[in-house]
Amino acid sequence: MVKHLTHHGNSAALVIDKAILELLHITVKTPLELATDGKSLIVSPVRDAKRAARFRAALETVNRRHGKTLKALAE
Repeated sequence: MVKHLTHHGNSAALVIDKAILELLHITVKTPLELATDGKSLIVSPVRDAKRAARFRAALETVNRRHGKTLKALAE
């Protein structure tokens, strides 16, 4: 998909199609992080720190309770 920047005051704006926003669960209120690898612009939603912390805690609980079984299954 090829997109073009549009003028927005003294800045440039990139319009993202609704289908892409829905696919990535992004709304107009979602904070976005802009990064670059020197050749490309990378736009990604800011990760929810609380959600990540809850995930890590749940993962630790699963590993503590079922770690031996999961290790045996992996062998």
